Amino acid sequence: MGNTIRAFVAFIPADCCQNYVVRDLHEMPLDKMVDLSGSQLRRFPLHVCSFRELVKLYLSDNHLNSLPPELGQLQNLQILALDFNNFKALPQVVCTLKQLCILYLGNNKLCDLPSELSLLQNLRTLWIEANCLTQLPEVVCELSLLKTLHAGSNALRLLPGQLRRLQELRTIWLSGNRLTDFPAVLLHMPFLEVIDVDQNSIRYFPSLAHLSSLKLVIYDHNPCRNAPKVAKGVRRVGRWAEETPEPDPRKARRYALVREESQEPQAPVPPPPLPPTNS
Repeated sequence: MGNTIRAFVAFIPADCCQNYVVRDLHEMPLDKMVDLSGSQLRRFPLHVCSFRELVKLYLSDNHLNSLPPELGQLQNLQILALDFNNFKALPQVVCTLKQLCILYLGNNKLCDLPSELSLLQNLRTLWIEANCLTQLPEVVCELSLLKTLHAGSNALRLLPGQLRRLQELRTIWLSGNRLTDFPAVLLHMPFLEVIDVDQNSIRYFPSLAHLSSLKLVIYDHNPCRNAPKVAKGVRRVGRWAEETPEPDPRKARRYALVREESQEPQAPVPPPPLPPTNS
């Protein structure tokens, strides 16, 4: 039924579609949630700002690139989903919503985050995957209660040392970036439980055996010559993951040599010598 409605509204002009989708939102929903995901919105419907007790607001998969200052009236908001939109910069009004616990910003066009994001000191989960970030914004390191950080599918090459300040952080997802070395700062974060560095360009993994809280490390799709050494009971996902505690170094060297040799241009094979002639 949902697909039928979405197919139907796809043929309605954007302004009419917006009026059609939100026309029934005249009073505060009983569950204190408004879900306008996939509604082809180009403007945020202002009358939603009158729902002062709203706790969850989902605006995913629209065409939004700005938000009105009136959004700041929703001071009870705990979950805000802005993923799959057209934001090139995070609207400043988002940083005034100080009760936010979960903020979805993935699949936009963000190149940075404003320093005012540090005002969101209740934030526990931040999704910034699939944006245009070439470095992790340092303001993220000021979100002291952050537990989960999704920063995959960007263009990150390293992580700031200040990240170790986030002593509540338990899960960090960094797949699909441009890391060539395992981020050194993660070696100083023994409270991490999940580390995902899948689909990067990491060639060597240091030992992670000292990370006492670690439960899962995902390192697949890297041109690595070894597997990260981990403590007993930690699950690894990647090459040599089934070997304990790490692959035989002779195997790793042999694999690396074969890989390098397969990438070298082959020298032309000389023709066989002619047989001697009888004089």
